[in-house]
Amino acid sequence: MALTADQQREISDLLKQQIRRKLTDYNPETNNMPFHIRLLGRDRMAIFSFVQSINTTLGTSVFEQVAVIIAKPYFKIAISQYKDFNNTISENSHQAIQNIIDNLKGAIVEPNKPFETREILKISQTGIIKKIKKPRIDLFLETHDGDEYYIDLKTVKANRGEIIGFKRTLLEWVAIRGAQDPACKIHTELAIPYNPYEPNPYDRWTFKGMFDIKNELKVADEFWNFLGGSNTYNDLLNVFEQVGLQLKPEIDEKFKSFNH
Repeated sequence: MALTADQQREISDLLKQQIRRKLTDYNPETNNMPFHIRLLGRDRMAIFSFVQSINTTLGTSVFEQVAVIIAKPYFKIAISQYKDFNNTISENSHQAIQNIIDNLKGAIVEPNKPFETREILKISQTGIIKKIKKPRIDLFLETHDGDEYYIDLKTVKANRGEIIGFKRTLLEWVAIRGAQDPACKIHTELAIPYNPYEPNPYDRWTFKGMFDIKNELKVADEFWNFLGGSNTYNDLLNVFEQVGLQLKPEIDEKFKSFNH
């Protein structure tokens, strides 16, 4: 399996729409950096600012939408920015999550997501049930066999403190879903769309000790190939490259005006 011609076209159209919208709306003069401009040139600073803007757009919306395009043929349900999620959690689940976090931080136990999930689901409807703020799910997938995947997409190089927060979020999603249905087949995971360390392997040691790497973390090709099958990642990179080549004249023309 890999990207079909229709999927490639749909992803290409999405990227072109996003880039052209950014080009139309782009105005670097809102961020005055006189020392940088004099040192590096107005055109280079304009391009730098534009790249930062594109990076934000990719991380906050485009990757999620691309993931849905890829996953739809293979999953029963594929939704980005999933909102149909419960907003209650049991007091006992909350305490169980804290115990898990404390034990992992103290290196008392090794991460074991299937076990952690079972332990939380067992008590997810016991104790006082509290209302909380409804979570935002970047990507929700449901297989034809009823397995549910709640995926949080990240593009940052996380530090230790952030990783503990990521872990807590994934465990809380289990508890929240369990408060509604403790028999659910739930998987909560972190996905990183690309490897910022490439060509070196992704630095998984940052997550080791807190994350069950096999069951909680998908990076680059692991993530995209999970959605669409083998070679999806390479096909996707090719689509991005082709769009970049097609839009190069438009981008170059836009930034000619910043040479002066």
